[in-house]
Amino acid sequence: MGVMSGERDVEGMGRQRVWQQAAVVMVLLAVFFALLFYGDNKYQTLPPYGKSGIMDLKEGDLRRGKPIFLIDGWLLTDRSVEDKPTYIGEFSNLQRGNPRVSPHGKARYQLTLRYEGAPKVVAVDFWQLSSWYTISVDGAQLDEGVGNGWVTFLLTPGDHCLTVETLSRAGYYSGMYFPPGLGTVKTLMRVRSVQSFVYGLAFLIPLALAVFTLFLWRTGGELSRWFGLLCCCYGFYMARYFVFLFSLPVAGYWFLAENLALYGLCFCVTRVTVAASGAALSRQWQWIRVAFFLIPLTLMILCVLIPVLPWAVLVHSRLTDVFYVFTFFCAVFFSARGVRAKSWESRYTLAGCWVFGGGLLANLLFSNLFEPVYFFWQFEWCGLLLVLLFGAMMVSRSRRVLRENDALTNHLEEQVKRRTQEVRQLLDERKAFFSDMAHELKAPVFATQSFIDAIRKSGVGVDAELKGYLDQAEARQREMARRLQGLSAINALDRIEGERVKVSLSEMLSEIYATYHGEAQVRAVHFLVEPLGEEAFFMAWPEKLSMLFENLIYNALRATPSNGMITVSARADVGKITVTVEDTGCGIPQEELPFVFRRFYVGSNNRGTGTGLGLYIVHSIVTEMGGKIEVQSVVDKGTKFTMKLPRCG
Repeated sequence: MGVMSGERDVEGMGRQRVWQQAAVVMVLLAVFFALLFYGDNKYQTLPPYGKSGIMDLKEGDLRRGKPIFLIDGWLLTDRSVEDKPTYIGEFSNLQRGNPRVSPHGKARYQLTLRYEGAPKVVAVDFWQLSSWYTISVDGAQLDEGVGNGWVTFLLTPGDHCLTVETLSRAGYYSGMYFPPGLGTVKTLMRVRSVQSFVYGLAFLIPLALAVFTLFLWRTGGELSRWFGLLCCCYGFYMARYFVFLFSLPVAGYWFLAENLALYGLCFCVTRVTVAASGAALSRQWQWIRVAFFLIPLTLMILCVLIPVLPWAVLVHSRLTDVFYVFTFFCAVFFSARGVRAKSWESRYTLAGCWVFGGGLLANLLFSNLFEPVYFFWQFEWCGLLLVLLFGAMMVSRSRRVLRENDALTNHLEEQVKRRTQEVRQLLDERKAFFSDMAHELKAPVFATQSFIDAIRKSGVGVDAELKGYLDQAEARQREMARRLQGLSAINALDRIEGERVKVSLSEMLSEIYATYHGEAQVRAVHFLVEPLGEEAFFMAWPEKLSMLFENLIYNALRATPSNGMITVSARADVGKITVTVEDTGCGIPQEELPFVFRRFYVGSNNRGTGTGLGLYIVHSIVTEMGGKIEVQSVVDKGTKFTMKLPRCG
């Protein structure tokens, strides 16, 4: 009981530590968002501020090297109002909270710039005008299009009328929703450069991580796949900056692509937590997965219906918030399940949940109160932090897997080395046992034959029955002697060690002729070794090679009658050499050919004389050299052995 209680205490402390880490992440995130709100927020910049359609500017305002954001003081005119004072960002569309009014249509924003100071060339940067726009200064049109607007003009002392006319037909943004910035060309270009750099990083880093996960898709399982898709969704969403920067033709309808990317991001965040907790097959996830399909589908339908149904934009906004909250609670639920299941990845997924929740909370609390100057929106920051956090999880996971694989590999290498040593020792013991056994059995086997011969010669008491027993004993003795001879041959083969050497085929043929020509002459057999057309080399053990041809040629000499012929020939081909030993002897019956290379198999022509090991040894040596051997034979016409060996050099 005490041990179990201790284990529960350790487990509880581990869970408590995970939740403490998540709380630290939430606190750091709150501090980070507070710094963003006061340090990188257009709505927190220094004056001048506009009022009642006029903004007072002085030359010193332009010397600060920071943009002046034209937020307050605009006069708005559309089909419902005329010269209504407003600030940019107060309303996201022309509906202005009235669900019975269409969010689309024409609008005009007008601001008078009252300047005191020396004439200066200034620029105004209009960011993400998703509606068709026309920008004029003092009645002169300077720019038009969809996307990011940019105008440059000479600011002289006095009043200058800045007018922005918009026309929208689709989407939930209409009019001018993002405050433009005014300043010198150098100042605004510096802001654009910083924005382009950071958004470029936010676009490329997730794609690089997605490419990295491609190499883990087969080995990393579900977690790697969903993390890679999460990176792709975030990178696709961040591409919107460049869509508006370069005023691409799709800018007016890019809100559909943004929505798809955000819905995919939410799904992947939840799916990563599910994969990390091991709950992919749980009943809860099966139901939640249906919701992750139906809610985004409903939101996309509402997006398309906004131009027709004015209330759809308000429903879309509320349902989007509900979807984000739903995503947050689903991710927390599965992360907590991973903590209970002692999932190693749960510490990362739980921290990711708080990052997602922090971005969601900041998005709700600071709506129409925050817009970044240089960097990202809170939700974009959270997406990037999620990508980096889960990227760190994947890197840590990969390193952990590699360490485990290394440990397993080292363990296997040690096991293989130990097993190899044991097998080698066993083989050595087997060789020694057979060698000793063959040596020890020789004396009693041959002594038995001597006793049999002595009984036969003495003839004392040898009747027909005893003679039959002696014949049987002599047959068993000859079989035993044959087996001992085979064991001696195998031991001789096993004792040949060392590395293979490069052998010249032509020199080998010459040695074969010199070795067996005299023996063949004594037996009145013609022995022919055909010369080689071209030089070739192969790898072999010289002693084993000698044993190979000794078995083949002596078998051929025994099988070939007087005036018969034995022919040894060779041919060099690409990558291989072919050596044949052919005789015109008695041949081998067809039914015996499949068994001639078997150990201790004795054919009908060699009963009582053969050991059944000669061709077995030949086959073993050829196989050991990486080659193959085949046999062809016709009774009373001869036998042909063909060996194919790898060529080298």
